[in-house]
Amino acid sequence: QVQVVESGGGLVQAGGSLRLSCTVAGLPFGISSMGWFRQAPGKEREGVACITWDGRSTYYANSVKGRFTISRDNAKNTLYLQKNGLKPEDTAMYYCAAAICGPTITKRWRGDWGQGTQVTVSS
Repeated sequence: QVQVVESGGGLVQAGGSLRLSCTVAGLPFGISSMGWFRQAPGKEREGVACITWDGRSTYYANSVKGRFTISRDNAKNTLYLQKNGLKPEDTAMYYCAAAICGPTITKRWRGDWGQGTQVTVSS
């Protein structure tokens, strides 16, 4: 059973930064593309960043391109999302999951999401 634990969220002022982390167990992390997703109240969940298994390729939603950076440490089974220049519209619950990277970032497997980590950006 796949287990993911997201952390690092919080309340930050617009223009600030946060670094999210996600530790993963129960899947072959080192050979899996991984993604960050977010869901704001009243909106559908969207993929915002994705990284291939070897870290060589990254993909971003247009809304976060140039502000967010996804990275990974395969030795620690951990995924990261560095978020700079935060905007109020970045307020959402953030989740990580095995993903299919591309112009559209999608969750790789069906099943439950982790508990997520809340990011709130004040104006």
